[in-house]
Amino acid sequence: MGCPCELHLHAPDNATARRVTALVRADIERLEAKYSRYRADSLLSRINAVAARGGGIDVDSETAGLLDYAQTCHAQSDGLFDITSGVLRAAWRFDRAEIPRAEVLAALCARIGWEHVTWRRPTLTFGRPGMELDFGGIVKEYAVDRAASLCAEEGIVHGIVNLGGDVRVLGSRPDGSAWRVGLAHPRVAGQTLETISLTAGAVATSGDYERCVLMDDVRYGHILNPRTGWPVRHLAAVSVVADLCVVAGSAATIALLKEASGPAWLAALGLPHLWVDVAGKVGGSLADVQI
Repeated sequence: MGCPCELHLHAPDNATARRVTALVRADIERLEAKYSRYRADSLLSRINAVAARGGGIDVDSETAGLLDYAQTCHAQSDGLFDITSGVLRAAWRFDRAEIPRAEVLAALCARIGWEHVTWRRPTLTFGRPGMELDFGGIVKEYAVDRAASLCAEEGIVHGIVNLGGDVRVLGSRPDGSAWRVGLAHPRVAGQTLETISLTAGAVATSGDYERCVLMDDVRYGHILNPRTGWPVRHLAAVSVVADLCVVAGSAATIALLKEASGPAWLAALGLPHLWVDVAGKVGGSLADVQI
């Protein structure tokens, strides 16, 4: 998943703990192999090979579920959450201080748009050549939910799954107390902005501080507006609490993409949340969350 991963389980014995851990790890590795954009043998690479020529492909039920959810996110975000925007990676490289030219971004944006994709289970058809999909905004959070479900199916009632800061808890700690989850400050390394208590559900954070480039005192993050090709510039980080990690993660990302209207959208959504804008202003509330 390209991030630190943690699984903390309370099992009746060591053998059970090892078995469940191996089961969860195998499933996470399966999802990475299936949906990685870096592996030539992944399902996503096969889909993108078809997308590049503007063709169609049938997908399995798991991928269909992810596509259904991506389509819902696209609609609820007014088109800002768009899994066809991965082509912008060709312009933005966050391992070097370089800003893409406007004409490069314009050419890439012409290849973006879920509205150019026809999705009718089980067939996915791309209406124009040169497109591609990227499940990066969904799969890690989906993997968290899968891991928690697998643990529950194996009888684990106390535990926490943490994939790169996207967290899902299974019940309380064995002593009945809540799990304490710290949210990193988006601008001060090593500092916690807020700590919340959870006995169920998930929390996910999206922001501009993990993958970014700083030039002339301007921070360019990896959350990119699919209409302009440019990084979002209003909110620095958003954390959301929800029953499912995939819901928390997509809500956080949509809020970032909505920029100045993100806080109002989050408030209307009704989920516990916290946001920090690029000027350091903090809004929303997670301090009293305990579910």
